[in-house]
Amino acid sequence: MYTELSLFIDGKWLNGAGRKGEDVINPATGKALGSLPHASKADLDAALEAAQKGFLVWKAMSAYDRAKIMRKAADLLRERAERVATVQTLEQGKVFAESRIEVLTSADIIDWYAEEGRRAYGRIVPGRQKGVRQIVLQEPVGVVAAFTPWNFPTLTPVRKIAGALAAGCSIIIKASEETPGGCFELVKCFADAGVPAGVLNLVFGVPAEVSEHLIPSPLVKKISFTGSIPVGKHLAGLAAKGMKKATMELGGHSPVVVFADADPEKAADTIAAFKYRNAGQVCISPTRFYVQEASYSKFVARFTEYAKNIKLGDGLEKGTTMGPLANPRRLDAMESFVNDAKGRGGKIAAGGSRHGNQGFFFQPTVITDVPDDAKVMTEEPFGPLAPIVPFKTFDEVVERANALPFGLAAYAFTSSGATATAIGDAIQSGMVGVNSVAISTPETPFGGIKESGYGSEGGIEGLQAYMNTKFISQA
Repeated sequence: MYTELSLFIDGKWLNGAGRKGEDVINPATGKALGSLPHASKADLDAALEAAQKGFLVWKAMSAYDRAKIMRKAADLLRERAERVATVQTLEQGKVFAESRIEVLTSADIIDWYAEEGRRAYGRIVPGRQKGVRQIVLQEPVGVVAAFTPWNFPTLTPVRKIAGALAAGCSIIIKASEETPGGCFELVKCFADAGVPAGVLNLVFGVPAEVSEHLIPSPLVKKISFTGSIPVGKHLAGLAAKGMKKATMELGGHSPVVVFADADPEKAADTIAAFKYRNAGQVCISPTRFYVQEASYSKFVARFTEYAKNIKLGDGLEKGTTMGPLANPRRLDAMESFVNDAKGRGGKIAAGGSRHGNQGFFFQPTVITDVPDDAKVMTEEPFGPLAPIVPFKTFDEVVERANALPFGLAAYAFTSSGATATAIGDAIQSGMVGVNSVAISTPETPFGGIKESGYGSEGGIEGLQAYMNTKFISQA
């Protein structure tokens, strides 16, 4: 059911013969699914040379023709959605229905970028003198090096691949070694759609060794990274040494503000479903819940009921509504958060411990009565933990929500138009959902502020991230 993994360099699939590698583990069982080859330094150099050659070919192709190939890749991904989703669930753990939605959304992202790439318009600026034409052009930046994490094996890579290709760039992508199959199947769709050799290259290896080899190369003109803040700062520093463009989508700790005028039970149902998606292993997952005092007890009761009704299990088994965590590191982290919260007076309303005797399962957890300085309130949990605390006033909750150095996503619920506008303006975050969790679509910008990074993926901003602006004054 899993896939035979390879590198993809200069239009060729390269297996593990003579290369170092590692096993890919099924988080539902703890058993190996397959073997992943690592790229050698010679492989990385070959990928760099191929990407430079591929860029010259791809850049010369019209946006119209590039779009046709990209749309074919999207169609192939839809045709293969069941298989790709199965591979992704096996290696990452999320339930099959979530995997399938992720794969189909990835196809939509390719289609959107394919069309938007045809609209990378410049403009004519009226000159100050007769006969002078002032022309603004958008040109592809060049070879891109991109790095993606394990929690969305298809969706995160496709944002970078589709954005780069739509702009006319070539790309070397290093996907997660823990969940390589989703990106492998995605790249296969592009290859089968006819993307020229060298335009898209896929490598794996020891993350630090790969990034520190690719980013300093003079051939690489831009990097794009999704992952943790410490690693993001390191890679941004490497890029800065070469004055290279960078997009950084880093960690968050998303506040949820539920005002007393909102329906507490409806809000609880909406945000609880979003909280436990992919077992909470989502960068925009709601992670700090502030509920106005008048609605607090009703919200907590409904949220806790939802958590207790979640069925844990293998993501491929019928009826499962939450799968395992992706790796044993997350189990240790969850226990650390829970123990710290209990040590500070927190009460476990649901869950709070590991589940089962195989795989990496942790119960959907609700914690109340935690102080704002508890670890779960100050550090991104990246798991199925929901700390819920009360607040009194608008100004108080804004101060608490904005107190951390993160600013990726935030959510609020209210029935007041005035409050909706006010909280949307007041929250310091790259994305804010007011009575909505739909903050990630192909056509809208996705990115954070403060230590959550800079730059956007998606929307016109996501295409511009792979373009250079050139001004020509012609007399």
